[in-house]
Amino acid sequence: MRILQICNRVPWPLNDGGAIAIYNMSKGFYSLGHELHILCLNTRKHFVETDDIPELFKEISGFKSVEIDTDIHKWDAAVNLLFTSKSYHISRFYSRRFEQELIKLLQSCDFDIIQIEGLHMCLYIDVVRRYSKARISLRAHNLEYLIWDRLAESEHNPLKRMYLEILTKRLLHFETKAIKKVDFLVPITENDAELFREMSTAARVFVCPAGLDMENYVIDKSKREWPGIFHLGALNWMPNVQGIEWFLKEIWPELHKEHPDIHFYIAGRNSPDWLNKLDKVGVVALGEVENAVQFINSKSIMVVPLLSGSGMRIKIIEGMALGKTIIATSIGAEGIDYKDGKNILIADSPDEFVKVIKKCISNPGFASNIGNCARLLAESEYGNMGLVAKLSEFYQSYVNGD
Repeated sequence: MRILQICNRVPWPLNDGGAIAIYNMSKGFYSLGHELHILCLNTRKHFVETDDIPELFKEISGFKSVEIDTDIHKWDAAVNLLFTSKSYHISRFYSRRFEQELIKLLQSCDFDIIQIEGLHMCLYIDVVRRYSKARISLRAHNLEYLIWDRLAESEHNPLKRMYLEILTKRLLHFETKAIKKVDFLVPITENDAELFREMSTAARVFVCPAGLDMENYVIDKSKREWPGIFHLGALNWMPNVQGIEWFLKEIWPELHKEHPDIHFYIAGRNSPDWLNKLDKVGVVALGEVENAVQFINSKSIMVVPLLSGSGMRIKIIEGMALGKTIIATSIGAEGIDYKDGKNILIADSPDEFVKVIKKCISNPGFASNIGNCARLLAESEYGNMGLVAKLSEFYQSYVNGD
C-alpha cells in the first residue's frame, strides 16, 4: 500500500509517548514493505533540525516537515475566547504553507491510506478530500476533549474551571465533527473506542495500541537503586504536572516521614520553574534525562499519579517492558490490559498510594514479582510489529475492496 502519515510534530527524538507512538508506527509500516510518506509540522515546542532526523526518515519514500509556531500566546488565546467560537487548541496547528505542501503531495501521489496522527491535524481533512480519493484514517492517541473535561472537573479555582469548561466544549464540538469525516478511527485503547462508537456510527473502528520494539528494552539490574521511586513523563503536559503536584502534596510527606532515606526522582522534558526550584527533602528533580531506558533501569518503583488524561500512557508500557513495579491511578493505567495486583498496582487515593508503596518497600519479592509479570504482559500484548501488521491487514482489506 501507499501510505501517507500526517503528523502534528516530527516524531523525534523518542523522549515522550507521542513521538514513540508515531515513530514506531512509521517503522512498522516501512518494515512491512509499504511505500511510506510522512508530512509533518515542525513545531517550536518539538523542533528538530534537518540534520538530526533519524535514518528511517531518510530511507522512506518521502519525508517533509514544515516549521510552525504552535506555542500558546496569551493575547491570541484571549482574542480566540472572546471573539470566536473556534477551539484554540486546534486553530494553532493551521499553516497555509503546510496546506500547500499537502496539496502538492496529494497531486503528485495516489495514496491508498492517509493516516492522520492525532486530532489536531484533522484541520486538513477537507483539503485531503478535495485532492485525494484515499481512505482517511484518524489514529486517535486519545480523546482530546476528555483530557480537558477531566482537568476542568478537578479544578478548584472557579474562574479557571469555567475557562477549562469553555475549552472542553469547543474541543468536543470540533472532535465530534472531525470523526464523522473520516473512513476509519484507530484509537489506541478499547475505552476510547467505545466513546468513539457513541460519537460516530459511520467510521469503522479498529483498536491498535501503541507498541514497542522489545529488543530495545533490555532489563539491567546492575545499577538499580532500591527502593528508588520515580516518575517519568513530559512535564509540560498538564495531567502530568497536576499528578506530580498531588503526589508531592498528598502522598510524599507521609511516605517520607516513615521512610526518611528514600528518594523520589522526577524526570521529563520541559520541567517547569517551580519544580526546578523545589526544595523538598528526598525529592530530586532531574529534568530531561539523556537515556530513558537507562534511567528506568536505574530505579525500582514507577508512580503514575494521574487524575486526568485519556488514551494510553506509553511510559507505563516502557516501565513494564523493563520489569518495573508500577503504581498508578485507574486513569493513569487506563487503556492498558492490566490485572491489578498481578502486573500493576492501582491506587486512587493518597492512603492507597502510601499503603502499596510501603508494601513494596517492605516486601521486595512481592514488588519484583509484579515487575516480572509486567514484562510478560508487555511482551505478549505490546510488540510493535505484531500490532502494526494487524492494522495493515485491516487497511488492506478495504483497499482490496473486501
